[in-house]
Amino acid sequence: MKELLRNISQCKICKEHLPLGPRPIVTAHPNSKIVIIGQAPGTKVHQSGIPWDDQSGKKLRQWLNVTDEQFYNYEHFAIIPMGFCYPGKAKTGDLPPRPECAPQWHTELLDKIPKVELIILIGAYAQNYYLKDKKTLTERVGDYKSYLPKYFPIPHPSPTNRFWRAKNPWFEDLVVCQLQREVKRIL
Repeated sequence: MKELLRNISQCKICKEHLPLGPRPIVTAHPNSKIVIIGQAPGTKVHQSGIPWDDQSGKKLRQWLNVTDEQFYNYEHFAIIPMGFCYPGKAKTGDLPPRPECAPQWHTELLDKIPKVELIILIGAYAQNYYLKDKKTLTERVGDYKSYLPKYFPIPHPSPTNRFWRAKNPWFEDLVVCQLQREVKRIL
């Protein structure tokens, strides 16, 4: 695992497309129990080098009902985004994750984490890549039970996603408590 993470940290596969240059942000441990697959680091995470070190991360930890210490214990959580580096700015929010990372690295990473009990798929990019169905994000999140025990699809916790959450209050009222139960059971 250490060699693989070292290789990823030196990855420059899409260097010419990255406005701030490559800085792959990924964490994993052979004993990780839960894998979080999100989009890509934002500018704050790119600067700090700490995954989910922003407002989205605060909301995610709240949804998971875990402390910072639990979240950043890599024997608990592996954090493997769809794109490992900051992809750049779009009109609203960031650009989509670079498409090179997941096919290049995900299978090898997941193969080295044999004790995984749950993969949390955050947002449409991760869900489209792993679930390969024709459902919308809202349909997947509402039908999360059909993806268990392997996957748990959730929306992105970004403040820019507050409109989705406002239109779908059932997510925080009903689904988050089930997510918290799953995480508590596994940890």
